[in-house]
Amino acid sequence: ITEWVFHLCCIRQNPLILIILILLLFARRIVQCLQTPAVFLNMTTDWPALHWTVEHLSTCLTERLRFRIGKRTEDMAPLFETECSYIEATIKEFLSWTANEDESLVGPFSGYHCKELWAYADYKYITQLFQDKPAMFQDVVWSDFGFPGRDGRDSTLWIGTQGANTPCHLDSYGCNLVFQIQGRKRWHLFPPDDTHCLYPTRIPYEESSVFSQVSVVQPDLKTFPAFRRARVHTVTLQPGQVLFVPRHWWHYVESVDPVTVSVNSWIEMDMDDGARVGEALTKTIVCALKSAPSLDNNDHWLNPTEVFTPAHTHTERFI
Repeated sequence: ITEWVFHLCCIRQNPLILIILILLLFARRIVQCLQTPAVFLNMTTDWPALHWTVEHLSTCLTERLRFRIGKRTEDMAPLFETECSYIEATIKEFLSWTANEDESLVGPFSGYHCKELWAYADYKYITQLFQDKPAMFQDVVWSDFGFPGRDGRDSTLWIGTQGANTPCHLDSYGCNLVFQIQGRKRWHLFPPDDTHCLYPTRIPYEESSVFSQVSVVQPDLKTFPAFRRARVHTVTLQPGQVLFVPRHWWHYVESVDPVTVSVNSWIEMDMDDGARVGEALTKTIVCALKSAPSLDNNDHWLNPTEVFTPAHTHTERFI
């Protein structure tokens, strides 16, 4: 709001600012009114983040990140995050692993063959990654889409290898803008009306995410016959492009190229308040059914990204 007030105060001095404001409001209006996924072209040509290749990031980020490791197979069951292996490694170590053709590599990736496995550093909050380099927040310019002040501080970073994927799910809150920087990612999207065809489940549990029991790329149609009627929208996102994912659209995402880098931002919406109440109730039920997580999480109730806190501390905001 402060930024908008500043611009309005400057309109008398420079009428061009009024034109820019109108264009930004128009862009935001387009994004908020879209009911189907859309790919925006030529919107990021002047974004500094366009140069955030994995090679560049390896010089900026020297701390170790958590990588999720999965098999390069297309099973008839989705590979949930609870079934993956996890390691801590630097991006330089990740790069060395992707360039290695044998199993002689030492370090965190030793024992993991890059031809058989994929690695994914996902859901990495940029505000934490670059807390000692705050100037880099401005490299991501979501304000070009009509959201003034929104930049890298409101974004997450995703780095993966070919085959790395996110299980099919929908986000309970808001809509999503995704900026592809390096390599390509293939998105399989399904409209909210097809939810019954996706066989939703809350196990593994993660606040704000509802997973599908279907392996989208290799579906078991005997177990999940209604998936035949699901209407898939497939998009291969190229570097420099931005994908808009509308509210409650299901999506399965997989990396197509040897190395991929992308940045996304979840945009809050007024209608999220009702969804937050529903999520608070769901968390209360999960807490009641499972009073404490297993030490090894072998029962796969909780997604590794879920911080399990007492339900009342979360729900009291909404109930």
